[in-house]
Amino acid sequence: MYLQIKRAIRKLFSRKIRFKNSKDYWNKRYLEGGNSGSGSYGRLAEFKAEVLNDFVNSNNIETVIEFGCGDGNQLKYMNYPTYVGFDVSVIAIEGCQTIFQNDNTRRFKLMCEYSCDQADLTISLEVIFHLIEDDVYHDYMCKLFSSSRGYVIIYSSNTDENKEGQAIHVKHRKFTKWIEENKVPFQFVKKIKNQHPFNGSNDSSFSDFYFYERKY
Repeated sequence: MYLQIKRAIRKLFSRKIRFKNSKDYWNKRYLEGGNSGSGSYGRLAEFKAEVLNDFVNSNNIETVIEFGCGDGNQLKYMNYPTYVGFDVSVIAIEGCQTIFQNDNTRRFKLMCEYSCDQADLTISLEVIFHLIEDDVYHDYMCKLFSSSRGYVIIYSSNTDENKEGQAIHVKHRKFTKWIEENKVPFQFVKKIKNQHPFNGSNDSSFSDFYFYERKY
């Protein structure tokens, strides 16, 4: 009974916002006062920060690019020396610029403003499964890997299984398949499992960390 109610609510929500595309969805979400989701708050944000801050410190990372910076709350937990955040939402970018207006080590740009920017490390945190359109997904993955001089870190689900009734802005993708098929010059280094695996609650996640290093 609970699952039937949950699916009915999702269908109602879907009709209400008339989903057109990923970019439109996130612009409307932020415009209506929504945030980047539970993954950027609380214990999930703390877990991601612990892993990433340790990696940045251990590998002498100086520059970081994040594709999908969202509302900027996750960034509050991070100790990046220099950071550039990209996002499709102008509302999100304007919000981040306001939050970090007194921090000249943080800059924010729209995805359409990307111009071959480079960094020691590029990161993608729970973005890939929100890329509904195949062409958007392919372009995103190309930017993620081509902009890195050293490392790429992905925090996401890694499956092609999409269940009936799941959220309209979610499409799980087996991104490791894309990496293999497109022969990117990076090698897989390690995987770190989520400390809070998905159990149906808002403070759990189906994402894990995947680390890649450029081949020379």
